[in-house]
Amino acid sequence: MIGDKLVVTQYHREGALQIMKKIEEKDLTDAGIVAVSVAGESGSGKSEIAYCLCELLDAQGKKSVILAQDDYFKLPPKSNHQKRLQDIGCVGPSEVKLDLLDQHVQALKERPADGLEKPLVYFEEDRIDTEVLQPGQLDVVVTEGTYTTLLQNMDLRAFIDRTYHQTKKARLKRARDPDLDFIEKVLEIEHREISKHKSRADVIIVAPPEKR
Repeated sequence: MIGDKLVVTQYHREGALQIMKKIEEKDLTDAGIVAVSVAGESGSGKSEIAYCLCELLDAQGKKSVILAQDDYFKLPPKSNHQKRLQDIGCVGPSEVKLDLLDQHVQALKERPADGLEKPLVYFEEDRIDTEVLQPGQLDVVVTEGTYTTLLQNMDLRAFIDRTYHQTKKARLKRARDPDLDFIEKVLEIEHREISKHKSRADVIIVAPPEKR
């Protein structure tokens, strides 16, 4: 997503290292293109950990690409927020084109000769465009987002065990929440859904306590 902000810390690097060790432990990259998901609640560090994981892969000569769930929402961010204001019951996986994201993961694993056309969200402009990925000799597809544990075409699932209460400081740094009181209600709904996904994970990343 164009307009997102990453704030990388040692916690994110260590989380990425946990995932990397699991990839190596299972010898996943010897079996073709590997699909890894990084899931968790808002502000838990999904984007940063995915970014750090790709840095680790690059250091080992492995080519990777990130598919962000934020690009696969049915509506752009501000429009989606307005829809939630009208009906908070719409919050959940149904807001996202998870089937399309799953299809794109599988397509990349099959090495498309002509590249892959995917959605691309422009946050500030509140619009969804497209881009064409030309990953070339790809080794790993990384997906990151709240509901990516639900994707079917994953070889390894990582889950960040941080609740929205613990991530409030991180979310404020990214300044993406337009209405904090309402967003807390949204995050409680997401929490109830996402907490059920933890049992599907191969890697559980636990964050250190927040410094006050």
